[in-house]
Amino acid sequence: MKPKDRESVFSLLVKPLREAVEERGFSSPTQPQREAIPPILKGENVLLIAPTGTGKTEAAVLPILNNFLLMPEKPHGVKILYITPLRALNRDLLERLEWWCNKLDVKVAVRHGDTEVGERSKQARSPPDMLITTPETLQAILPGRVMRRHLRAVRWVIVDEVHELACDKRGAQLSLGLERLRRIVGFDFQRVGLSATIGSPEKVAQFLVGSNQPCRIVKVPVAKDMNLQVLYVKPEPKDEEAAAKLYTHPEVAARLRVIRSLIEKHGSVLLFTNTRAIAEVLASRFKVWDLDFPVSIHHGSLAKPSRIMAEQGLKSGSLKGLVCTSSLELGIDVGRVDLVIQYNSPRQVTRLIQRVGRSGHKIGRISKGVIITLDSDDTMEAMAIARRALVEELAISLEEVDEVIVDREESAWELSKKIRSFNPDISK
Repeated sequence: MKPKDRESVFSLLVKPLREAVEERGFSSPTQPQREAIPPILKGENVLLIAPTGTGKTEAAVLPILNNFLLMPEKPHGVKILYITPLRALNRDLLERLEWWCNKLDVKVAVRHGDTEVGERSKQARSPPDMLITTPETLQAILPGRVMRRHLRAVRWVIVDEVHELACDKRGAQLSLGLERLRRIVGFDFQRVGLSATIGSPEKVAQFLVGSNQPCRIVKVPVAKDMNLQVLYVKPEPKDEEAAAKLYTHPEVAARLRVIRSLIEKHGSVLLFTNTRAIAEVLASRFKVWDLDFPVSIHHGSLAKPSRIMAEQGLKSGSLKGLVCTSSLELGIDVGRVDLVIQYNSPRQVTRLIQRVGRSGHKIGRISKGVIITLDSDDTMEAMAIARRALVEELAISLEEVDEVIVDREESAWELSKKIRSFNPDISK
C-alpha cells in the first residue's frame, strides 16, 4: 500500500527516527519523501528525480539510517557511502547530516582533498558509519590497505546530483570506482541516486546501478513556479562614462549597470557565469566601479577559507551578491536567495533549471531568474532554453515572462520566430 500522509510514511520508521523527525519539525513529508521512502526501506535501488528544495536528501537518508539501525550486528567499517560531485557540497552535507546522526548515535565524517591529515588518520583508526566523499577521493582511498578493509562493510551508497556525473569523465570514474567497491564488498549493495530534472532517467538509472541490476525510477514533478526573463541590454549615454572608468566597452558597462541595479533591488543574488575567467572579470569590474559594493566571488579554484567566507557572507547578509560558477549550482547552503542572474546563455536546459532553482529554494516559493545576453544569437539561444526549461523539462503550468531589450532592428517577436524555426518543438 502506497503511503499517502505523514502518519503512514513516518510510521514506517523506527521510534528513534520518528522522534528525530518530530524534533526536526517535519510537520508533513514532501511528495519525494512519500514516494521514495517505502521502496528504499525495502532495499530497492532507487533513482529519485525531483526539483531542488523538496527534501531529496532526507528522502534517501532517513530510510537508510532506519535500516542501519535495524542491523542486528554492525560490521566494523564504513556502512553508508554518500558521494557528491563537489567538495564544498560535502562540507555542507556534513553539517546537515550531523544533526540526524548525532540524534541516532551514528558516526559521520567527510573525506576529500581538503581533509586534514589528522582527520584522515582518525578515520583510518576509527572509521565512521557514514562517509561523505567525492568520486575522485573514492578512487584515491580504494587502493589503501586500511581504508579498503573499512570499505568492505559498505551496504548502502547514495549518489547525490547524479545527473552532474552521468555524462562526463567523472561519471566514468565513478562507475569504475563503484565496480571496484562491489568487488571489495563481495556482493551488491543498495544504491540510491538523487537528481534534479533530467531528460533521460533510464540512462541515468543504468549509470547508477549498471545494466544487470533493477532500479526503480521515482520521478516527482513537484510544482514550483519559475519566473524567467531574458534581457539584451541597450547601452545608454551614461554607459560611455562608466565604460571609460571600467576600461571596457559601453555594451559591457550597460550589462554591469543592469546587474548592479538587480542586485541592489534584491536582498540576496547569485550571479552565475559559464567560466571562472568571466567570473573573475565581472567581480573585478564591480570592485573597480565601487570598492564597497557588497559582492564577492566564488569558484572551485579559490582556497577553502575564501569559499567559506563568501558562502557565510551571503548567508549572513554582509554580502548582497556572489559572482559564481557551477561551484554554487548545487545544494551548498548560502541562505535565502532572492534572485539568480545568468550571464550569457546557460547553454543547457538542465543547467538553467538547476541554477534558477537556487532562488526560492522552498516549495511554494517562486524561483526567479534573469538571463543577461550578449548579442542577438545569444538571446535567441537563451530564449529557446528558457522556454524548454519552463514547458518541456518541468512539465508544469507556468507563466513565463520574456523581456528582451534589443538595440538592433530585430524585434523580440522576430527573434522568437527565428527560435521556432531553429527548434520548432518549443512551441508545442
